[in-house]
Amino acid sequence: MNTEYREEPCRSALNRVSGMDFDWSLNPFMGCAHRCTFCYVRSFEQRADRPFDDRYGRSIRVKINIAQVLRRELSRPSWKRDLVIIGAATDPYQPAEGKYRLTRSCLQELARARNPLGIITRGTLVARDIDVLQEASRRAEVSVSFSVATLDERVWSATEPGTPPPRQRLRVVRMLVDAGIKAGVGIAPVLPGLSDDPAQLEAVVKAARDAGATFAWANVLHLKPGTREHFLAELGKQWPELSARYQALYQNRAYLAKAETQPVIHHVQELKQRFGIADRRRVRLEPPPEPVQIRLPV
Repeated sequence: MNTEYREEPCRSALNRVSGMDFDWSLNPFMGCAHRCTFCYVRSFEQRADRPFDDRYGRSIRVKINIAQVLRRELSRPSWKRDLVIIGAATDPYQPAEGKYRLTRSCLQELARARNPLGIITRGTLVARDIDVLQEASRRAEVSVSFSVATLDERVWSATEPGTPPPRQRLRVVRMLVDAGIKAGVGIAPVLPGLSDDPAQLEAVVKAARDAGATFAWANVLHLKPGTREHFLAELGKQWPELSARYQALYQNRAYLAKAETQPVIHHVQELKQRFGIADRRRVRLEPPPEPVQIRLPV
């Protein structure tokens, strides 16, 4: 099945978000050709009465004017230069970016406005934009988080069918860090019975350290309606022996209890300390300190 690209203008670029560690997101595309089976956006699509099953990612909305709209929004007197996360709902470096260069244009606008930004991606095309990310890093806080949930070839290919191989992503982490850009690894989502084995987690953390990752974090799979149905259907095709376990784990709930997730999170924290993951960049592109505003008496 071919992917349809719909070039449509947008009226707003920045999206207010809630329940996250940040308040603003930016998504140059709607829909994602990576088609990860566990993608939480599938639940949003179901609520919006849009395809969330195998058809998800086959029709991509391209916000062709997003950079121009972003420039206007960043120039508003009310804008306080809050952190903007690019890629919270769709990968900004999916294949369409190679043609449309919308993410790059948005990075240029954020750099021009000296606005802090973060990127979440599984796409290696971000290496193309090292020059813009360097300039942005000289002007404001910048970080790039690569999602690398596993190094297992079968688990990766079955659950992230449209993404570059994990080790290719790690090579780009090294490229970014060597260029002075803060880049790290998100081990997410960790899949019970598939990628939560201690040896597998250790392999990812060690590979992240070897790639120079400045940070690492982990999160365990959650399954909201829409994502749940699709993921469990794909799981049944690939690993039918795990179907009963997942049905029991996620019965009547989207999130696992802390007693089930904390051991994974704590193990990753221990691995980070053991392997010494920290910001060890040899090149530093630090933004200048904010100018101090002195108010004179009147």
